[in-house]
Amino acid sequence: MDLLNLIKENAKKNLQRIVLPESFEERTLKAADIILKEKLAKIILIGNPEKINNEAVKLGLTHIVEATVIDHENNPKEEEYAELMVELRKSKGLTKEDAKKLLRDPLYLATVMIKNGDADGEVAGADNATGDVLRPAFQYVKTLPGISVVSGAFLMFLKDKNFGEDGLMVFADCAVHPNPTAQELAEIAVSTAKTTKAIARIEPKVAMLSFSTKGSAKHEMVDKVRAATELAQKMAPELKIDGELQADAAIIDAIGKKKAPGSEIAGNANVLVFPTLETGNIAYKLVERLAHAQAVGPILQGMAAPINDLSRGCSVSDIVNLVAITANQAAEK
Repeated sequence: MDLLNLIKENAKKNLQRIVLPESFEERTLKAADIILKEKLAKIILIGNPEKINNEAVKLGLTHIVEATVIDHENNPKEEEYAELMVELRKSKGLTKEDAKKLLRDPLYLATVMIKNGDADGEVAGADNATGDVLRPAFQYVKTLPGISVVSGAFLMFLKDKNFGEDGLMVFADCAVHPNPTAQELAEIAVSTAKTTKAIARIEPKVAMLSFSTKGSAKHEMVDKVRAATELAQKMAPELKIDGELQADAAIIDAIGKKKAPGSEIAGNANVLVFPTLETGNIAYKLVERLAHAQAVGPILQGMAAPINDLSRGCSVSDIVNLVAITANQAAEK
């Protein structure tokens, strides 16, 4: 777990303003207290200041006083934010009155704060569904130029250090897009490679996975992966991306040499890009449980600013880790 320590050390070097809109949630408050104590980020909490203070006292949290607290029911920047929202969504017929109503929702307020430059990143989802976290992000922060799809990557820390980069592999998409097109799959590959560089600080070796290796099977799903590989290679020729590869050919050296001779990725991949969300989600959960790996994420990629979604079953340490990762993403941008 040296990488997580490195991520935290990098976060400390360039403190980012991370907004936590679920200040009513006990795990979030406990995580915020740890983050402030360890100086991993500048924390912005959204909620009633008195309620937050009372809950912090009740829980024995001594560092919450260092957080900036924004009251979504009494926000001095409401007018400014509402005007920004109307400008961004005027084609959708958004009125200022509607915008002000939305700003009473902490998830919308957090997103607009980022868009307005008042925060650098957001972590939410401990008490909200993924769709609720992402909806305002899609509407106001939107995606990076050249990227049309948001995806979710997991850092997979394996006990067997023979795989990936000393036991670290990155899986995507395991969280967001059910059935990407070839173009979208290519964008996911490039985004995941960039996430790997920015967060894991390793050189990405990206395998585009399929049930076929280099034409061993014929099917439209194989064609999609093959086309996505070619598109990704054209989008980012500086990156090491190869496919289509079966999972064993991607991660086992002897099998990679046999099935895909001449490939610099086969047998050496540290980034696995799955053809659909169901394959990615199933794979990461199986590896997490059967191989007793630690899965950190999902790290959302493709957004114009880092907005990350927690599992509702997350622990306090999960929130701390994802805030540190989000701070690294923000610093990278």
